[in-house]
Amino acid sequence: MSTPAPALPLRTLLRMTRPGFLSITVVAVLLGISIAAACGHGPHVLTGMATLLLACLAHAAGNVLNDYHDALNGADAANTGGIHPYTGGSRLIQNRVVTPQQTRELFYLLAFLLCAFGLLLAVKSTGWVIVLGLAGVLLTWAYSAPPLALMKHGMGEFVVALVWGLVVIGADAVQRGSLFIIPVVTAVSYALLVTNILLINGVPDALSDAQVGKRTLAVLLGPRGAALAYLLISTLAHGWLAGGVWLLYQPEPALWGLLSWPLSLLASVLFWRAARTPQALRPAIVLTIATALLHGLAMAAGFWSIARF
Repeated sequence: MSTPAPALPLRTLLRMTRPGFLSITVVAVLLGISIAAACGHGPHVLTGMATLLLACLAHAAGNVLNDYHDALNGADAANTGGIHPYTGGSRLIQNRVVTPQQTRELFYLLAFLLCAFGLLLAVKSTGWVIVLGLAGVLLTWAYSAPPLALMKHGMGEFVVALVWGLVVIGADAVQRGSLFIIPVVTAVSYALLVTNILLINGVPDALSDAQVGKRTLAVLLGPRGAALAYLLISTLAHGWLAGGVWLLYQPEPALWGLLSWPLSLLASVLFWRAARTPQALRPAIVLTIATALLHGLAMAAGFWSIARF
């Protein structure tokens, strides 16, 4: 009879979820709550905290699932040129800190907690939690897992945009009790800037990804093509925000989100210059993450400024 594997330390379990990236989910939830508050709904503290917990659980589960499938398809093992901790996964399987089986088991645990708490939140708020949650879970599964494995077919960035858009919309819906057009429109610019994080992170990983048949946009477009796509997405995101305010879908204070545009332009320049030397992309990657966070937080502050309690 084989001896059961010892339980993993809590610190290791936390590292498996790649907690550093959860900040983009925290900001998405705060943005959704702020939109609802600006429209006179809430903030309801308990359901807001529950939404934040659920969104972070979902993001953590997605990270763990992605690490598991990248271990199975060999992408992370082949990746010796990643920029840790931003690219190449957590590396815990490759460094023999954990096994693929332990990674899969953690995903199952997180998925169970997500479903259980999600049902409770739906009972306390709105049935839209179930609809949006299921959509997010299906997209997360389709991103990493076969037979779809959309990250391998140039569609991973599109899936990421949808998922983070759903987080903003869902956080608003929990507070509001229904769906509404303003969070849908507002979510687009933030989701696009989160997509740029995945796009630029794919460049240092492109060589190893191509070796295992993982066709990310960075692989399909090449380094300079990815840099041009990055600039296009950034311009579209900020232009979308300005257009939304001009068309009166969003209030004027949402324009505070344009504070992120200079950061994004600087990141675009650094990306273009270092596109063919991926190991020099760290400053551009950091700026890309900062751009998305600043954009979401600034828009949230703008909406919060017109909330009436």
